Amino acid sequence: MTEVLFYHLTESKLEDALPPLLDKSVERGWRVAVQTRDAERRDMLDAHLWTFREESFLPHGTDEGEMADRQPVLLTVSEANLNAATVRFIIDGAEAASVDGYERVVFMFDGYDDAEVEKARAEWKKLKGEGHSLTYWQQTETGRWEKKA
Repeated sequence: MTEVLFYHLTESKLEDALPPLLDKSVERGWRVAVQTRDAERRDMLDAHLWTFREESFLPHGTDEGEMADRQPVLLTVSEANLNAATVRFIIDGAEAASVDGYERVVFMFDGYDDAEVEKARAEWKKLKGEGHSLTYWQQTETGRWEKKA
């Protein structure tokens, strides 16, 4: 079964919390897909990942770019696994078709967006019923992740 993690953002924006998690994934040799709800958000994240830190580079591309299938981190609006990712991040309340075929799926949701919270709750209930291993992480006041369930 796929390991499924829910990351509840309460202290920082996605733009601040996502890049370190992507960095750790790439360091571990994982191929990653980041699925968002629309092309505008995908393109904003693409621009952000080029500039979020001066001292290093996070290799990535988009599903609209050249060689999407070769990207270690692929930003996408599609449910397709174009880069043969083993880890998938579902952000901004994007629709998750299936978690099967991945080692790990991470749902990141804004704790101040009622629609995203409700969607995450529904996903939790559905995936729990399917027998997946689920964990729930919430940010502390310092922005670190604390396992809650």
